Amino acid sequence: MSKGFSASDVRDYLLGLQDRIIGALQAEDGHPFLRDAWTRPAGGRLEGDGISRLVEEGGVFERGGCNFSHVKGHKLPPSATEHRPDLAGSPFEALGVSLVMHPRNPYAPTAHMNVRMFAAMPQGREPVFWFGGGMDLTPYYGFEEDAQHFHATCKRALEPFGAALYPRFKAWCDEYFFLKHRNEPRGVGGVFFDDFAELGFDDSFAMMRAVGDAFIEAYLPLVQRRRHTPFGERERDFQAYRRGRYVEFNLVFDRGTLFGLQSGGRTESILMSMPPIVKWRYDWKPDDGTPEARLYTDFLRPRDWA
Repeated sequence: MSKGFSASDVRDYLLGLQDRIIGALQAEDGHPFLRDAWTRPAGGRLEGDGISRLVEEGGVFERGGCNFSHVKGHKLPPSATEHRPDLAGSPFEALGVSLVMHPRNPYAPTAHMNVRMFAAMPQGREPVFWFGGGMDLTPYYGFEEDAQHFHATCKRALEPFGAALYPRFKAWCDEYFFLKHRNEPRGVGGVFFDDFAELGFDDSFAMMRAVGDAFIEAYLPLVQRRRHTPFGERERDFQAYRRGRYVEFNLVFDRGTLFGLQSGGRTESILMSMPPIVKWRYDWKPDDGTPEARLYTDFLRPRDWA
């Protein structure tokens, strides 16, 4: 039986998802994740609550975090209405889970995942809801089997909702996580979707849950496979250089970061995705034939990984 729009059902799922992800990653890391619960009282630009879970200088993750937030505001910011100009200025409700994991070992990839729901309440109309999210993988040293596993897991998660969704969301991810000023992808992609409500509330929510539930299966085996690979200063140096691209994307293009900052969100939680050690160089390129060069030639280009 169809239940229809329910922000409370989405909230319950997201809190459970955060707990499950943190449980799995904390067990792998061996260090407890900090738990920082916060509230925003009524009367400000935003009201609501959230829980930030964070590890720094862990056993596996140099920095990583998984945030839950549920906020309400009086006026949707521009970053949220880019594709829905008819809703500009409406009161809104937004809730989601977002995570970024930066392993210390350069052979273990960085990963990002986000699932969220927005609801706008335009005057005189029923609430307008939509879902967004996805996951993507950012390796520093590429491994074919890692990218294939990540994409195959994403594909399996989406298949029950239609064969067209994975290729559509995969292409959307390749397009979205692209640094236009560098003319290069951020990583090997994954899946990305936004403004999604075409299956109705129940099935669109189920599709979002499938993506969120698939993250640990998609990512944790890669961490387990690479976390003990020997590395030295060369690999750490290249990791720090490539992390600079991650910072550039998040601060210039990422809609979630922009929404959080534009709407008066909690800055520490929003910028938790930033890696702890980063480097930039002027017009640097890796030497031909090196493992660093192979990242560019073999991995930083759209491919049919699944």
